[in-house]
Amino acid sequence: MTKMLVTGGLGFIGSNFIEKIIQEKPEFQIINIDAKLIGSNSKNLSKIRNLKKYEFVNSNITNKNIIEKMVKKVDVVVNFAAETHVDRSIINPEPFLKSNFYGVYTILESVKKFKKKIIQISTDEVFGSLKTKSANENFSLNPSNPYSASKGAAELLVESYIKTYDCDANITRCTNNYGPKQSPEKLIPKAIMLAEKNQKIPIYGSGKNIRDWIFVNDHCDAILKVILDGKRGESYNISSNNEVNNLKLIKKILKIMDKPVDLIQHVNDRPGHDFRYSLNSSKIKKELKWQSKYNYEQGLIETIKWYQDNKEWSKMASPKLLKGHKWKKEGNKF
Repeated sequence: MTKMLVTGGLGFIGSNFIEKIIQEKPEFQIINIDAKLIGSNSKNLSKIRNLKKYEFVNSNITNKNIIEKMVKKVDVVVNFAAETHVDRSIINPEPFLKSNFYGVYTILESVKKFKKKIIQISTDEVFGSLKTKSANENFSLNPSNPYSASKGAAELLVESYIKTYDCDANITRCTNNYGPKQSPEKLIPKAIMLAEKNQKIPIYGSGKNIRDWIFVNDHCDAILKVILDGKRGESYNISSNNEVNNLKLIKKILKIMDKPVDLIQHVNDRPGHDFRYSLNSSKIKKELKWQSKYNYEQGLIETIKWYQDNKEWSKMASPKLLKGHKWKKEGNKF
């Protein structure tokens, strides 16, 4: 039986990934470490918490003693644990540096010590805003905000452990995820919840910023492919080629929900707002034979239905960020 340590498994992508492994890979045993911070929800995995092949540990990835103890017991570590909300990183970068960089360092030290495998989950945001091209795995990192900078720094740290200590590691970068269990402060669940209440949906600036959207199940499939078949030391970009600007995305959601477009409300743009993210994922498609299965509209319909059936999710959101932060610079603060 393969033993896997999943960090941040009570979060959006981590919990979907764990459920997938439990359902599809009976040969895997999972330990889930989560500090229950912003973005985590114990209800995400309530259906499996009593299974013998699943163990939960309430701890932070910066806790060296706990991480060492858990890494020693497993074969592979999948690190989802991260502070992820860009707006929050602009307001207060410190938690992002602690979790996204120092936390990764703590895991890497244990992985090095016990000679285990690690999959570092990263983001397309490390490449910054791209006008025309799509970033392949060899693009230079060019982050624009404290969140993406912390994830980029973690990537460089992982690369250094591969080269210096011969660590068995892979980095995966994915485009914007959507689907069930996502924090209501993120764009798609926020839009769904506000539309359901017939409340205004804030969109930064003109709404023309472009993102490439992937359904969370497709992302989890890709991560599993990397765990099983990924080449040691390689990085893999993951995308579904669903590039759409934020305004069109919200209009699509409103159309599916049969809500009026005048619910859209343009607000002041956030500082350093990247215009477009885009990944070239031909490598994982060619080398690991991965393909996304969900089309854009199918995924949105499924996501909308899930949030309509789980209205208690809105209680997780910060009222300020759910309505949209009112960016106003005072000195060097926002």
